[in-house]
Amino acid sequence: MERRVVITGLGIWSCLGTNLDEVRQSLYEGKSGIIFSQERKDAGFRSALCGNVPQPNLKPYLSRDMRKLIPEEAQYAYIATLQAMEHARLSQDYIDQHEIGVIYGNDSVAEATMRALDKFRQAGSTAACGSGAIFQSMNSTVTMNLATLFHLKGINLTASAACASGSHSIGLGYLLIKDGLQDCVICGGAQEANMFSVAAFDGLMAFSTREDEPTKASRPFDRNRDGLIPSGGAATVIIESYEHAVKRGAPILAEIVGWGFSGNGEHISTPNVAGPARSLELSLRNGGINPHDIGYVNAHATSTKAGDGREAQAIAQIFGDYHVPVTSTKSQTGHEMWMAGASEIIYSLLMMKNDFIAGSLNFENPDEETACINIFPETRKAHFDMFLSNSFGFGGTNSSLIIKNL
Repeated sequence: MERRVVITGLGIWSCLGTNLDEVRQSLYEGKSGIIFSQERKDAGFRSALCGNVPQPNLKPYLSRDMRKLIPEEAQYAYIATLQAMEHARLSQDYIDQHEIGVIYGNDSVAEATMRALDKFRQAGSTAACGSGAIFQSMNSTVTMNLATLFHLKGINLTASAACASGSHSIGLGYLLIKDGLQDCVICGGAQEANMFSVAAFDGLMAFSTREDEPTKASRPFDRNRDGLIPSGGAATVIIESYEHAVKRGAPILAEIVGWGFSGNGEHISTPNVAGPARSLELSLRNGGINPHDIGYVNAHATSTKAGDGREAQAIAQIFGDYHVPVTSTKSQTGHEMWMAGASEIIYSLLMMKNDFIAGSLNFENPDEETACINIFPETRKAHFDMFLSNSFGFGGTNSSLIIKNL
């Protein structure tokens, strides 16, 4: 018999705040976390815009020997997971006595890899890389560090699926719990915020160049959008079976009721309509959900011409005559990439729990492709009990999660 899967804890470290209260307030007030970085401009970036992600201080929590194994994105993930564990009342004593898993989204470790190889080239010796370099530079660095630091004995897996990584991590955890293979999984997504991780993106001319107005540069669905803004941080979502949560007295926040996924099967970077539409359709079908039950869609929309337009058409195709409210929180955060699929679940949950929908900042006028959906440009008071969150990535990977209020 399939088990119900619920969300019991949330943790966040982002450009909108470094705890749930700060992030909720930023969402409600329409605060942007995007800045102009002189460092990036001086380094040769075409666009110096980025999310302003603070660096955490791990000294109160971890020894120096432990910290040298943890690259930037894993630092964010560690703090976000500490928060989520506290929120879920998931103690270390409980973890030590039970099989708790971890599935986390991550798809690059650019800076740690670069620094280790620079030391090797400069010294002419591999010994110069240092003893912690291999653990910092592997793509699975987040899950290997979290599993070690928190003594996690269940599933230990990194989901690498470009900008859908965080969403796929939650979907995979959901399937394992639903099928009875795990009782509790720590899921999430992390993204390094250093400039080296996105230099190649900038070289593709994928970023907005509206440098004179940083907070107005990310404008999903708007006809004057000219590219995304990179950001980062980490978001942790603790999920478990309903029975497990009740038994240990955990706070039950919401239920995961649908997951859909698909591949575009076409161009490596240019999206189509059919792939995202299939992901949306499958999330509804797999959950037995009527489209009219969805009160809000958190769109993937990154502020790119092709991506936003194709997603708008996919949403319109699936929802038909029902003009479901749609916004993109990337208008405030920029694109948090590997983290986004997890952080946007948290952003949407905070809205659902506090009866509002954060507006899509800088949406002033649609174009011929985005005029087909109901985009809220400003924060509105609104009650809804179910939302759908989209995450799409390079290579044509798509993930759509549906969350129900409890």
